Amino acid sequence: MEFLDAGTLAFLVFFGFMASFIDSVVGGGGLISVPALLWTGLPPVLALGTNKCAAVMGSFTSFITFVRSGKVDGYLMRRLFPLSFIGSALGVFTVQLLPPEILRPLVVVMLIAVLLYSIFKKDWGRENKYAGLSTRMLLLAGVVAFSLGFYDGFFGPGAGSFMLFGLLMVGFDFLGAAANARTLNFASNISAVIFFGYFGQIDFAHAIPMGLAMIAGAYCGASMALKKGVGYVRPLFIAMTTVLIGKLVWSLF
Repeated sequence: MEFLDAGTLAFLVFFGFMASFIDSVVGGGGLISVPALLWTGLPPVLALGTNKCAAVMGSFTSFITFVRSGKVDGYLMRRLFPLSFIGSALGVFTVQLLPPEILRPLVVVMLIAVLLYSIFKKDWGRENKYAGLSTRMLLLAGVVAFSLGFYDGFFGPGAGSFMLFGLLMVGFDFLGAAANARTLNFASNISAVIFFGYFGQIDFAHAIPMGLAMIAGAYCGASMALKKGVGYVRPLFIAMTTVLIGKLVWSLF
């Protein structure tokens, strides 16, 4: 395993912490961590695999924090967790088929689309209206969990936000949706790590320091969300993501 210089190491630790801090609350941390890894010079598929290896450390931390808070719906998650896992595995297999010269601009376009979604989405989740699911709604939730799992394995950034959005539409309040979205996100992340690792698409020299920083960021973010809410996160999230995507767009030309 190669050793990183101090500047790159500090860069990965800082952006890993911030990505996981934000992701544990509102999702979308990959909008920060994937551009950061691409900025270090990793090729697109390797950056996606490395990001998943780091992100699974943070998602596990926030998942455990929310489970301990009692915010995770065990009945629902036992049914959706396997679907998110399988969908993510198929997404990883699919992304292996795309050549790098197509994937890099595709990554940038998808990052911009998810950033715009994050900026313009409405403020759901002020009240908890969840009272259980009908069979029809459970089937729909299963399709959503599988589809977003596939997206997370194929690309990733914003998947947690979309999962949170879907759970808000079911009727969870913001914290309930965040807790259960983190559970589905953990399922898709661990699946992606297994299969990206199988294909040799993880750079551990980058993944380990970023992942350790993500553990700290996830714990701090989830703990603060449970205590204070999430209004302080959005401006920082949008500013940091815009800068990183801007650098990637510039590098394309």
